[in-house]
Amino acid sequence: MSRGGDRVGEGYQLAVRIFSVLIIGFGLAILVVTLARGGGPTATGILFGILFTALGAGRLYLSLRG
Repeated sequence: MSRGGDRVGEGYQLAVRIFSVLIIGFGLAILVVTLARGGGPTATGILFGILFTALGAGRLYLSLRG
């Protein structure tokens, strides 16, 4: 790959990592807000918060591993 292509690939990986951390942050925020408003263990906010956090963490793990 050319030198310019390497920079594009590095920029892509950086963007993926940044968005992964943002998704984790959104998931944690959803969890905190749901719990603060008295949501129980089966509340939709809890389920979505766990889902967002898990998806962001999984994507970050795959990005760092590869």
